Parts: sequence; structure tokens; C-alpha cells
Amino acid sequence: MAVNAGLAHLSDTAFTTAIAVYGLALVSYCGEYAFGRSGRVARTSAEQAPVAELVAVGAVSGGTAPPGAGVRSVRAGSRDAVVAEQSAARLAGRFGWSAAVLTTLGVILHAGSVAIRGVAVDRVPWGNMYEFSSAVGLVAVLAFLVVILRQPRVRYLGMFVMLPVILLMFLAGTVLYTKAAPLVPALRSYWLAIHVTAAIIATGIFMVSFVATVLYLIRHRYDSMVAVGITPGRFPITLGRRLPEAGVLDRIAYRTIAFGFPVWTFGIAAGAMWAEAAWGRYWGWDPKETWSFISWVVYASYLHARATAGWKGVKAARISLFGFSSMIFNFFVVNIMVSGLHSYAGLS
Repeated sequence: MAVNAGLAHLSDTAFTTAIAVYGLALVSYCGEYAFGRSGRVARTSAEQAPVAELVAVGAVSGGTAPPGAGVRSVRAGSRDAVVAEQSAARLAGRFGWSAAVLTTLGVILHAGSVAIRGVAVDRVPWGNMYEFSSAVGLVAVLAFLVVILRQPRVRYLGMFVMLPVILLMFLAGTVLYTKAAPLVPALRSYWLAIHVTAAIIATGIFMVSFVATVLYLIRHRYDSMVAVGITPGRFPITLGRRLPEAGVLDRIAYRTIAFGFPVWTFGIAAGAMWAEAAWGRYWGWDPKETWSFISWVVYASYLHARATAGWKGVKAARISLFGFSSMIFNFFVVNIMVSGLHSYAGLS
């Protein structure tokens, strides 16, 4: 089966360009976060200071001025503050709009890279770690776009989603990169399109839930410190001041896991059926199978914990982090360092 070298090169170019566009989107998300004291950022957090407070402060400071002077200075000061806030809000809105446009453009380029790669090799384009990583990054960005379509006010959280996606794609394009080539004989099965596709979709969705869970823990820690009169002064806890409310982040994490878990379950079941067709048994406790099952058990425990009153919040979030950590271990350590029947990383 010949590989179309021209299309393969075009796919690599689109992949690299997508990383660059995602990088610009990341900068724009950071801009929205930085200038969003009012508007979307402030409306999802407890940071916004009412103008009334500014007026009250001005009135106190102007108490020794001649009659009427303090009021005029307060009004002027409050107007200046309001104008500054509105200007910052407009700038943040421009950054946010640019970020959304750049993210959409990046997704188009990214999807084009994956599709062209498939055409170049005449197969589904996820037969090695490079292709799998690229597809997972694409799903993660698509999942985040769905989140912000449903909750536009959390758009600026794209800075926290795009960072791991860009890192994953960078690793895919350097350490994990594999030239376009036909599939190894063991992977030439229609089950590849079923089993691996489900794994890609679930992993990309779990990446978004991982980010939301980390941010939830930061926000929760920040709120806990403020509640006891402690002013957080260390990174990353200081980020909590500008993050959405803990409940919002917790719901995003839960809903993405609740959506991705059945897909992961289907992927494991499809893998077992493929194993029976290829090796004559449904399950053999191969390292890859074992760690996939461990991840499934952890996420199942998370969903069960959410239904149990004593295991909501931080405790359940820690289970979620362990679940994604097991998936990362399965992908990088098991695929690269452990020999087994699933040794198809494509790395030399």
C-alpha cells in the first residue's frame, strides 16, 4: 500500500500550523483573563467590586473637603473608575472573541491535518502514538468548544485548556512523531476504527474534565482560605480569585466525565471483542488492558462517589485526578516502556 508523500507532508504542515494558531488563541484567552475584571470574568467569580464601594471610599476620603467638593470628587472618581472598567471589559471582549475565532480556525486546520493523514495512508489516521495524540487533542478542543457554547461566561478558561493541548501536540510532533506509513498487520482490522475511535473520544473529553477538576480544587482552596481570614499569596492558589465559582467548575468536571465514561466503557468492550477475534480470548490481563480497566474502575468510582453524599466535592475531585493520571500512565509509560500485545506505539 503506497503512501502519498505529498499529502503526508501537507498533513504535517497543517498540524504545525494548527499548533501555531492554538498558541495565538492561548495568548488571546490570557488577554481576556487579564483584562476581564468586569464582564464575563467578573460575572463568574466573586471578585467584582461594586461601584457603590468606590463611592463610599471616596466619600470617606473627601470628608475634610469643602461642602460639595467631596461629592464632586467622588462622582468624578467613580465615573473614571466605571469608564476604566468598561474600557477593560471591551478589550477583554475583543480578546475573547479573537480567541474563539482562532480556536475555531485551529480546529479546522487540526481536523484537516488528521483527515489528510488518513487519505495519505488510506486508513483511519490513528494507528500510532503520534496520530492518537493528535486526535485526542482535537477532541479535547472540540469538547471545550461545546462547553463554552453552553456556558459562554467561562470562555476565558480556554487558557487552561489550550495549554495542555498545545503541550500534547508538541510532544506528538517531536518525541512521538512517526512518518506516515501503512498499518502493521496486527492492526489491519475494522475494529481499529471502532475501538480506538472510542478511546480517543473518551480521552479527549477526560482531558477537559481534568482541567476543570484542577481549577475546581484551586478555587475551593482559595475559598477555604478566605473563609478563615487568610489571604492567599502563593501561586497557583491566587488564581482562584478570578476563576468561576467552585460549583460551576465542579459541574463542568462532572458532566464531561458522565459523558465520556460510557464512551470509554464501549471502547473497552470493543477492545475485548477485537481481542477475541485476534487472539482467541476476550481478556488476557495484558498491561494495556489492565491499566485501561484500572482507569475504568477509577472513573466508575468517581461517578459512584458523586451519588454518595459523603464523597462529593474535594474527595470526588481527587478520584477524578487519579483516574486521568492512570490514563496518562497507560498512554506514555505502558505504551513506551512496557512490552505487551498492545506494543504499537510506532516509535523506533
